[in-house]
Amino acid sequence: MAFRTFAAAATIAGMTLAGGAALAQNKMELNMATPWPGGHWLDIGAKRYAEIVQQITDGRIKINVFPAGALGPALKVTETVQKGVADMGHAWPGYDWAVDRTGAIFSGWPGGPNPEEMMMWLYNGNGGKLWKEWRKEKFDVVAIPCGVLETEIFMHSHKPVRTPEDMKGLKLRTSSSWAEIAPMLAASTVALPASEVFSALERKVVDAIEWGIAGGNLQEGFNKVAKYVVMPGLHSPSAAHDCIFNKDVWAKIGDKDKALLETAGKATMLETYLGYAKLDVDAYKKMKENPNNEFVTVDKSLVEAVGKVSTEWAQKQSASNEWFKKVYEDQAAFLTSVKPLGEFRFAIGSR
Repeated sequence: MAFRTFAAAATIAGMTLAGGAALAQNKMELNMATPWPGGHWLDIGAKRYAEIVQQITDGRIKINVFPAGALGPALKVTETVQKGVADMGHAWPGYDWAVDRTGAIFSGWPGGPNPEEMMMWLYNGNGGKLWKEWRKEKFDVVAIPCGVLETEIFMHSHKPVRTPEDMKGLKLRTSSSWAEIAPMLAASTVALPASEVFSALERKVVDAIEWGIAGGNLQEGFNKVAKYVVMPGLHSPSAAHDCIFNKDVWAKIGDKDKALLETAGKATMLETYLGYAKLDVDAYKKMKENPNNEFVTVDKSLVEAVGKVSTEWAQKQSASNEWFKKVYEDQAAFLTSVKPLGEFRFAIGSR
């Protein structure tokens, strides 16, 4: 398997990064809390990180991955880790939205990067460093970025949505930054727990829902109960996950293994990028086979309108939140710096 070669290289890289480790590399067994009941985020994301860690540490560190609710409330993974109920967690910063809006910049927002740009910002820019500092200061946990998501489906809807006019009065289930930005286009947003999203769409309690990437949406069956599949995901061009550690647990890990845990995060970032991309392509093809679905591409006027109100929203957050301002401005500057890439390379699927 190709990954074994990569994992071996990752092991060497991790050892090099570690230098002369001061702490003994003792065997450890860590319990990981997740917000995922099952499916691809659990399998491709959290479990894959655990597998890579066990492999490149030669079995010294074993991570037991628990589904949503097993170690604490599904949407409070960070709090569960903070309190030491779980040793670590597989998290999405968007779920910590209520604590600090800065999480939106990392977890996916309308003005954010696509998956490739997200990875470049994290590893070639200041994104990864800022993420770690933000998690430590705001949540008192140690964070390692460990997954990137593809662009989401914009909506599964009972109504076609193409222009800013179509957003007016639309009753939309959503979360995170889009819950505040969509109303700036006169939509009416509704917050619903995961367990109620499908039934709300099926019973037409809402006109439309946004949920996630194509692979996840197909598993949920949204396209079976709503005619229109609206693209692309203006609200979330990409998103990222992090693996977070209780600070006291992290302090007990030897320097060499800390470096390997970081290396595993980077390896899982690549694996999730490839894994979710394949999942999404396969899922999209299956959606297209459904004769009851109509696929809608949004008009340029809606792209521009979303861009305008998203910038206004971000500037408003920046005025009252220093962390938000720092991360938002850094990400925006980085995205500007990589614009030349679009001038000399082919876009995915363009040929």
